[in-house]
Amino acid sequence: VQLQASGGGLVQPGDSLTLSCAASGRSFSNNVMGWFRQAPGKEREFVAAISRSSTTVYADSLKGRYTISRDNAKNTMYLQMDSLKPEDSGVYYCAARDPAVSVIHRTWRSYAYWGQGTQVTVSS
Repeated sequence: VQLQASGGGLVQPGDSLTLSCAASGRSFSNNVMGWFRQAPGKEREFVAAISRSSTTVYADSLKGRYTISRDNAKNTMYLQMDSLKPEDSGVYYCAARDPAVSVIHRTWRSYAYWGQGTQVTVSS
């Protein structure tokens, strides 16, 4: 699976932004998918994940503001981010677990495939 994240940019606090992750390969519908983010000088952190059947899991601090979804027909995953805050800034990565694995996991080391990342900057 090859992943390409897009949709990042510079927005103001309170704005919304939607990230996309386009996947190539035939196994997308079999992959557990996730979003992670990394701010400068900080560890990569879990944002959200979605199972094959679209069950979703979120970082506790992001529940209610972020929405993860997938469109298997388009081989694309999305992250809708609302009410953005400056602390949401960072590089956002999309990732996929091995298609043989069906369990959602919050640890970035559990994901085998990674996109290149897209920068999100929230600033006034």
